[in-house]
Amino acid sequence: MKLILSTSNIMGSGPSVVRRPLVSKSNAELTAALRSNFDSHREQAVASSAPDSTFRSWSAQEGDKLYAPTLDTSGLAEERSAYDITVKLFYLPHVPPSKRCQHAKEAIDLVLRELRVSSIDLLIVSFPGIAFDAEDESEEDEHSDAASLSGLSDPTGGVIEDTNSIVQTWNTLETLHDAGTIARLGLSEFGSHRLARLLQSVRVRPSVDQINVRDCCVVPKPLIIFAKQEGIELLTHNDCTDILPPGTLRELLGPEKGIGILAPSGCCNNSSDGLRGDVIPQWVVKYTAVVKDRGVVENKGYFAAAELQDPRALVSLLSC
Repeated sequence: MKLILSTSNIMGSGPSVVRRPLVSKSNAELTAALRSNFDSHREQAVASSAPDSTFRSWSAQEGDKLYAPTLDTSGLAEERSAYDITVKLFYLPHVPPSKRCQHAKEAIDLVLRELRVSSIDLLIVSFPGIAFDAEDESEEDEHSDAASLSGLSDPTGGVIEDTNSIVQTWNTLETLHDAGTIARLGLSEFGSHRLARLLQSVRVRPSVDQINVRDCCVVPKPLIIFAKQEGIELLTHNDCTDILPPGTLRELLGPEKGIGILAPSGCCNNSSDGLRGDVIPQWVVKYTAVVKDRGVVENKGYFAAAELQDPRALVSLLSC
């Protein structure tokens, strides 16, 4: 069973000026926004005196997918041409690259449904295990290039994928670009050496490279020169690569500190209100719709997808 979790529009207090500095990393923003949206829907169910005030009263099931909460498809206030819509897709550790074609299409489709549009202006992809290091701009050599091609261990215990895997993923995004669903493609955390290797193997070149700069917000000069030569725009960001660890998600969905979508660990009682199984995060997508002429964010939110690895969970849900 697949869980599709959403924050809805987190700009509930009104549009925010784009120039305002972000004060929280996206993992904290994501988890806080999910918890707030869950709590809001639960409170509405209780206030309406619904016979069933559990998550089933404010979620929706389509086939093997459970949407929590039900999708908000109110869309944007103005015509599509009034907005710049940017989407960032986070591929997560321990998820096979072979699934990314499906994941990219799922994530983009959800954003299109939420905003009621047919295309986005920019898609930025974040690969697991890749973190920009300013020192690599001067120290990366033939030996480190070869190592990155064969795969290296990342801090989370996974494996940094090789260039071939990244290119295969990029080819999937190129088909969405060809279809007009995505106007521009970008990526995150690529230094000049990794960028150069990618450019040799792709048909649609990235127009944006997003860098999380830790040291005084200074982008290394070699990367600035390379990006300018190749026509790639450099942007900075404040996102976390490991945006949604499994433990965080289980806490959000669990019965004690969370919303009660999941049953207690080890629960084998068929009458339990929660779903049973191990919850495995699959991907996270962040979307932002900016009104061009006013430079404000009108709509911003997240979707997160997870697999519930226990076939009995679906049976339990359908039998209620």
